[in-house]
Amino acid sequence: MAQSVPPGDIGTQPGTKIVFNAPYDDKHTYHIKITNSGGRRIGWAIKTTNMKRLGVDPPCGVLDPKENVLMAVSCDAFDPAAEDTNNDRITIEWTNTPDGAAKTFRREWFQGDGMVRRKNLPIEYNP
Repeated sequence: MAQSVPPGDIGTQPGTKIVFNAPYDDKHTYHIKITNSGGRRIGWAIKTTNMKRLGVDPPCGVLDPKENVLMAVSCDAFDPAAEDTNNDRITIEWTNTPDGAAKTFRREWFQGDGMVRRKNLPIEYNP
C-alpha cells in the first residue's frame, strides 16, 4: 500500500545549493543534513553528475519520519581552469519503503512502480 501514496517532503540544509570555495588543490568536504519531513519511512539515494570529482558518504539510506542524517559531500582536488564545472550537481532521490520492510536500503525500491521524488542541489565553485 505504501507504494500508492506519494512520498512526503524531505528537508535539506543547505536548501538550494552547495558551495565549494577555492583553492581546489586539496579535497573539500561539505556536510548536508537530510530530514524526512513526511509521515512514512523513506529510502533515499544520491546521484551526482561528476563521479570523478564528487563523492558522497553515505550514498543511500533509510529514514523514519522526522529522522535526519548528516551526509558528507567531498570534492577532490582539480584544476578549475581545465575542467567544466557548470553542470555539477547532486540529486537526492527518495521513495516510500514497502510496508513492513526492514530498515535496510534496497535499490529495487526505486525500480518498481512506486513514485520516486527528486531534489537537485547545484554545486557552485567560488574562485
